Amino acid sequence: AAVLWGWLLLRCIWGPAPPGVGAAALSTATYVLDDAGGLGRQFDGIGAVSGGGATSRLLVNYQEPYRSQILDYLFKPNFGASLHILKVEIGGDGQSTDGTEPSHMHYENDENYFRGYEWWLMKEAKKRNPKIKLIGLPWTFPSWIGKGENWPYDYPDVTAYYIVSWVLGAKQYHDLDIDYIGIWNERAFNSKYIKLLRYTLDKHGLQQVRIIASDRLWEPISFVLLLDSELHGVVDVIGAHYPGTKTVPNALLTKKKLWSSEDYSTFNDEVGAGCWARILNQNYVNGNMTSTIAWNLVASYYEELPFGRCGLMTAQEPWSGHYKVEAPIWITAHTTQFTQPGWSYLQVDGHLEGGGSFVALTDGLGNLTIIIETMTHNHSQCIRPPLPPYSVTPQRATFYLKGSFYMVETLQVWHSRLGFESGNSSLFQQLHPVKVWKGSFSLDLNVDEVYTLTTLKTGQKCGCPEPPPPQPFPSNYKDDFNIRNPPFSEAANFADQTGVFEYFINASDPGDHVFTLRQVVVQRPITWASDADQTISLIGNFQWVNMTVTCDIYIEKQHDGGVFVAGRIDNGGIYVRRTKGVFFWVFADGTYRVTGDLAGEEILMKGLSGVRDNAWHTLTLNIQGTSASGLLNGYPLWENVTISKPSNGWAAIGTRSFEFAQFDNFHVE
Repeated sequence: AAVLWGWLLLRCIWGPAPPGVGAAALSTATYVLDDAGGLGRQFDGIGAVSGGGATSRLLVNYQEPYRSQILDYLFKPNFGASLHILKVEIGGDGQSTDGTEPSHMHYENDENYFRGYEWWLMKEAKKRNPKIKLIGLPWTFPSWIGKGENWPYDYPDVTAYYIVSWVLGAKQYHDLDIDYIGIWNERAFNSKYIKLLRYTLDKHGLQQVRIIASDRLWEPISFVLLLDSELHGVVDVIGAHYPGTKTVPNALLTKKKLWSSEDYSTFNDEVGAGCWARILNQNYVNGNMTSTIAWNLVASYYEELPFGRCGLMTAQEPWSGHYKVEAPIWITAHTTQFTQPGWSYLQVDGHLEGGGSFVALTDGLGNLTIIIETMTHNHSQCIRPPLPPYSVTPQRATFYLKGSFYMVETLQVWHSRLGFESGNSSLFQQLHPVKVWKGSFSLDLNVDEVYTLTTLKTGQKCGCPEPPPPQPFPSNYKDDFNIRNPPFSEAANFADQTGVFEYFINASDPGDHVFTLRQVVVQRPITWASDADQTISLIGNFQWVNMTVTCDIYIEKQHDGGVFVAGRIDNGGIYVRRTKGVFFWVFADGTYRVTGDLAGEEILMKGLSGVRDNAWHTLTLNIQGTSASGLLNGYPLWENVTISKPSNGWAAIGTRSFEFAQFDNFHVE
């Protein structure tokens, strides 16, 4: 009778059952939440990755107040995603999915802890949440680490020194304490190197920095940890990628913390939100994982690059200020706003009888948070791995609170419904509190819903002003790179796809070219993807068809140096080697070429130009319809070259090889 009376109270709160679902048709089940027999694993937090690579590239050039609003949605506690963990790429000058991120040590005798944007991002995250945990992980390494070999483990002491210098630089130059360090993203690990990394960290007083291995699969790392007690002693967390909510017996046998250290990677619409809701719960329910980290934090890269819009939110238009707080942000909030690292999961089988899952967590001080998800199969498929079929039906769930939770009288309620049929979702709405009657309460659960029930009253959904409307990239864009103290090392909106292009002060030039943009990677890095053999940085609007690209260029490499300007660039990221477009090259030997590809194999025109190294020249590429022409220093050099494809694409600059070269007064129209 008490349960029935509690239910009648609830019916007033919740209203009638979902349309077409008679009360009799609901499957019913009971679940007990009790801490009397001890707690489950400690919760380590929910996070996201910036990098792997260049995923935050366009974020940095947003104007205020929009940039700060985006950062608030990601990091500010009790506001939006309220992330507990930020994982960043330790830039290594190589292509790591959507671009390259610069290393703090391009060359062996070079150290600079102000390159790129990850330092800035970590500081912005810490500013908003001083308790946020920071993780660093390399995807690529500068060439000198491998002494010419495409492998970082031949000289493990060199690699350890390089990584530890990044950790020390974070503290010395930015007052950032790195909490965790990884080995090599989704590539082989080396036991000797991991032990040496631990030794090197300790030698520099960095005992508090923990090691995650191996950011790939559960095996072979779990098996090796069981065999090698010394390695077992230095690895703190086993991090697996895209585990499909499952773990393996060996991982459990290690007794280590188990994390999904990269997951999600799914287009950030409602299905992406469903994927994220499901794995945030089921990574623990099915796989004992106590942290889940999304790739990626914010989709701040040109959308036509690989995995466009696979971020928790979208901010890919710094020129307009437009951004979009996507559904995954509010799915994240269901967990992050009502838990903290250091809380513990309750020991309970979190599978709902009608399909879906729940987790329950406590701070050990009487607070309780329950997160329920009922995502259907077709509305929650992640990009990987394939999702086996299962079914979810509307259901009534009754929870009995026991142990220290028996005295809980009311729970705050936050609710999301992903509206696939109707097209309108309701995200992270606060409902009336639910009354707990003699230690129990019941809920009617429909499909594709998320509920958070919690003793905490701190949840918040910001009612912020709308960002400006979207606008295409400016159709007339100039950059003269004349900036004495740039806030970032890279020029706004340029997205490096092989090589690294940095602001440069050309002290030897007394005239118009003191401030330039320079390509600085002169040896092929230890790669993660298939970097091109040429360097390239792209910019603009992928939909552009007709365009004129003009740039002053300066070849530094004698004899066989070369540079290009290009248009209609059709590819980048991990596919950069197969990039097509219209490329206008000039070489230090006084020749020029027009090619249809970055590799330079599809030659459309060639001849003499009179260009030489260590002198400034102006290249102009004009593409109209199916015809292209080129000017050198304002005079026609070639014309009427027929262009069949690509039909559209970005503008770009770059070099023939990994070589120094400079660019100035870039203009695309």
